[in-house]
Amino acid sequence: MSPITEVEGRRLSLSNLDKVLYPASGFTKGEVLHYYATAAEVLLPHLRDRPVSFLRFPDGPEGERFFAKNVPPGTPTWVRTAEVRRSDGVSRQILVQDLPTLMWAANLVTEFHTPQWRADAPGLADRLVLDLDPGPPAGVVEACEAALWLRERLVGDGFEVYVKTSGSKGLHILVPLRPAPSADVTAYAKGLAVAAERALPRLVVHRMTRSLRPGKVFVDFSQNAAAKTTATPYTLRARAEPTVSTPVTWEEVSACADRREAGLLVFLAPEVGPRIERYGDLLGPLLDPGRGGVLPPAG
Repeated sequence: MSPITEVEGRRLSLSNLDKVLYPASGFTKGEVLHYYATAAEVLLPHLRDRPVSFLRFPDGPEGERFFAKNVPPGTPTWVRTAEVRRSDGVSRQILVQDLPTLMWAANLVTEFHTPQWRADAPGLADRLVLDLDPGPPAGVVEACEAALWLRERLVGDGFEVYVKTSGSKGLHILVPLRPAPSADVTAYAKGLAVAAERALPRLVVHRMTRSLRPGKVFVDFSQNAAAKTTATPYTLRARAEPTVSTPVTWEEVSACADRREAGLLVFLAPEVGPRIERYGDLLGPLLDPGRGGVLPPAG
């Protein structure tokens, strides 16, 4: 029988706590739940009011994975949901508004993915995202080089610029915005990607075409589209080890590029708590509407 626990007055059944989900490090489901409970203070604000998509991997990263947007069967009645209109119709998605919902969702073994807009303003992005995805033999070191160029360009356009690891092999650049139509944000982000490729042709590519990507950093601007989602800050990833999409400082990005040490920007779940104690939430300014920048005029 699964143990029953109470979280802020909600009763939860937590299952298979001793199950090893990350064999490379022996990291168990219980440790997954402990990580999410530990990170909740900084994770929840980035989830709140955003319809969540789940990448589920109940048997670990080497087992079956499936991406879920709709409310799963058996969802407790107290979990809040939001109606989301998509090209294929209307659906309902989970809103992770509090610790009980976070722990219920984490018990399903999930990565958390969120759009760039909130449920009360669908299609109005309040942040811009650039996903820097290196194609082997390029790696996070090359992603850092591209990120530093993009940061300078964005600062020149009047934006505050933040960065996190993807938790996989690249980086995510994030910019707080005054709400703007997703299509406009995507168009501006595409212009940045094209400009980066022109300035750094041996390093950057802006098209997804697989044959163009080996040895270069793909600047994926498409995650700004209203229908797309990005790995939420502080989410665990379904990798060989329990890596986390971790906010980092620009000094850390520069050090990785200068020293060409990819390991400087790999963070496992047990390392994230001490970073939160040291830095707080490095992406906290994304949550402040007063920090949002304004897109420059088109053209």
